[in-house]
Amino acid sequence: MTTRTRADILLIAGFCAFLFFYGLAQFGLIGADEPRYAQVAREMLARRDWITPVLNGKPWLEKPPLYYWQAMLAFAVFGLTDWAARLPSAFDATAMVVAVYLFFRRYYAAVALDAALISASCAGVIAYARAASMDMALAATFAIAMLAWWIWKGSGKKAWLTVFYIALALGTLAKGPVAPLLAGLVLAVYCISCGESRKLLRTLSLPGILFFCLITLPWYVAVQIRNPSFFQQFILQHNLARFSSDLYHHREPFWYYFPVAALALMPWTIFAIAACIPAIKSCMRLRWSESGREFDFRIFAFCWLLVPVLFFSISQSKLPGYILPAVPAGAIILADYLREWQEARPNNPSKWLIILHAVLASAPFVPALLLAYIVTQHRMPAGRPMLIALGAAFILAAGIAVTLSSRAGLRMLRFVTLIPVLLSVAAVLKIGAPSLDQALSARPLARELASIEVHPLPLAVYGVPRELEYGLNFYRNQTIPRYEWGGIPEQEHLLIAPDNWQAGVTKYTAGRRVSFLGHYAAQRVDYYWVSAAMPDSGHPLVQ
Repeated sequence: MTTRTRADILLIAGFCAFLFFYGLAQFGLIGADEPRYAQVAREMLARRDWITPVLNGKPWLEKPPLYYWQAMLAFAVFGLTDWAARLPSAFDATAMVVAVYLFFRRYYAAVALDAALISASCAGVIAYARAASMDMALAATFAIAMLAWWIWKGSGKKAWLTVFYIALALGTLAKGPVAPLLAGLVLAVYCISCGESRKLLRTLSLPGILFFCLITLPWYVAVQIRNPSFFQQFILQHNLARFSSDLYHHREPFWYYFPVAALALMPWTIFAIAACIPAIKSCMRLRWSESGREFDFRIFAFCWLLVPVLFFSISQSKLPGYILPAVPAGAIILADYLREWQEARPNNPSKWLIILHAVLASAPFVPALLLAYIVTQHRMPAGRPMLIALGAAFILAAGIAVTLSSRAGLRMLRFVTLIPVLLSVAAVLKIGAPSLDQALSARPLARELASIEVHPLPLAVYGVPRELEYGLNFYRNQTIPRYEWGGIPEQEHLLIAPDNWQAGVTKYTAGRRVSFLGHYAAQRVDYYWVSAAMPDSGHPLVQ
């Protein structure tokens, strides 16, 4: 192992450790999905059931099991914590970055480190690498599959085609049939547009398909046998109906994923777009030489970037994480662009391109510094805090612009662009995390409730967001009934309701004793003690 390789490994390990793993417990699980997925994994582990995903004791068949299996292992090793629930995504992101590095070491060693660090530092990758969800697992396995396919295309070694099928099988266990479907579309668009239809047909390898089936079918068959409604719920409802209708009220305009993809590629968006322009021009000239078609990697990466964006733009249900598999392609296109620049040694990019990149790369530092205010006040501050944040971002932007305009040019792109990335992540974790925890996670409220209980009590909610409901479900490890759905426990219990809802509490709890216990200002809810349906003489909390 050379000194440069050792240095590359240390840099990649350090960046992945900071960007993906550091501070995973700085704020609790947020949104509805993170605590829900974590709770499913916890219940599967408690039941020692590796087949049927279970939520609140009932089958929950919306997603495949790969994340749950990973989280179960993390819980078994590190305990039932929220940061352990996020470990699978951090490991998956790291695996993806390592795969990108090894791929470029094989073909374009001069930019292997650039490719790895650009992939690791994209905003979309950082965000989903720190989330308890299935999206990062799909993105990582899909990236490995695409890179393995390209190696097979160039080398003809069938082992790489087997790796392609194995990675797609894991992607299918991560998020369902979308993995092979997207791969097929990407390869079809690339091969047909390049006149490589035979290569597409040769991709249909019998050994590869057998490996794919051996990995995926055991779980899909087992879960269908145990749960006859699985096909209807998972395939028809959560795949086909989700794609073809606004079943879950996630409707967005057709162009939604274009700005989302641009944001996910930050801080590299400007140069990624610049790198795509030659690929677009090449796609428009179909009469290449045979060698040009065979080895134009950027065309392939451009198809990998564009096809998921277009595919999910057609979907009637849109969420940001859907196009995460496309993000590594944008990073790879930029790395290939840097490789070409280093080989050709052209003039530096235009000043306007450099200025736009400098501004966009530094811009996230402003909301990162002001995140605590934004989360609590739901707006950007004025006055001195804003001036300080803008001033810091201006200094960063000026430094980036001056450096890239120097003789070093794009050789310094990775270094100067990673500085605001590291500073922004550090600011979010150190300055914004407490406010994120208070305002968006159920963890502080769960701790507050636990501190006033003499013994654990059932908990019910009324009129609170489902994010808070699922968060309390995980942090208290309890089924959380809703008053408005008739879920009023007969025994004494705690109740979480919107602030100033005392009249509603009295209405729903007629004939019971009720004690107001406190107010949780960060999420504007009150909590109460409610006696059993037949009042008794005592209870564990003081009125």
